Amino acid sequence: MESMNIGVAKLTWLNGGVTHLDGGAMFGVVPRALWSKKYPVNEKNQIELRTDPILLQTGGKNILIDSGIGNDKMNEKLKRNFGVKEESHIVQDLEQLGLDREDIDVICMTHMHFDHACGLTYFEGEQLFSSFPKAEIYTSQVEWDEMRRPNMRSKNTYWESNWRAIEEQVLPFKEQKEIVPGLRMIHTSGHSNGHAIIVFEQEDDIFIHMADLMPTHAHQNPLWALAYDDYPVTSVHEKDKWMKFGYGKQAWYTFYHDAVYRAIKFDENGETIDKIDKPKSEYSAK
Repeated sequence: MESMNIGVAKLTWLNGGVTHLDGGAMFGVVPRALWSKKYPVNEKNQIELRTDPILLQTGGKNILIDSGIGNDKMNEKLKRNFGVKEESHIVQDLEQLGLDREDIDVICMTHMHFDHACGLTYFEGEQLFSSFPKAEIYTSQVEWDEMRRPNMRSKNTYWESNWRAIEEQVLPFKEQKEIVPGLRMIHTSGHSNGHAIIVFEQEDDIFIHMADLMPTHAHQNPLWALAYDDYPVTSVHEKDKWMKFGYGKQAWYTFYHDAVYRAIKFDENGETIDKIDKPKSEYSAK
């Protein structure tokens, strides 16, 4: 497990599982000749995408940023389609840190797509349970509404099994929500209508979690939007806004999906000045 401290906040990446998705879909209209120079790709044109929650410890709270791919939520066909080579080991990682499911106080859900939300619940036989029964779960009101009433497109990513057991724990917010002092969730839309980013600011100590507006370091260019985005023009403008904000403050940018870096710090010109590497896995493209 990789960890770092940003001011009074400690961040630890947990093993939430791994997917492999089509590189063309992940980079939209950007030609492979360009994006493949920035991110590894395998012979099937797939890129490795981690689904690793961040355990954020600050303000006396144990906070998860998203929840991983979960366990036993997919049949073999879905695992094949989404390139799931490994499921979640979050509980085991928490145990190594001296924590268990009930020690998680808050979960910040940037959005509720299956690859972020499967870890919120688990099955025992036919019965569904909350994975973190004492946690307050925050997501935007827009996202929570669509999660429970998906449209003909979004029903493929908003699964009832990921929300039915946690209804009483969810505390939706409208435009933004301060979770603990200095830590905000901000509704951006873009990737999904209810998508949110996470910003931590305490004096000069700042990190920004762009979630799926910038799922990997290779998506730094504001114009490089995903084909999966419901509102790509919004994604472009929101990414541009928050990249300029972070560059000006030399903020850290943290990642949930990136298989190369856990976090990167950029200068005012967008050049990398520091980074936290993620060790290569057995699934990494050669």
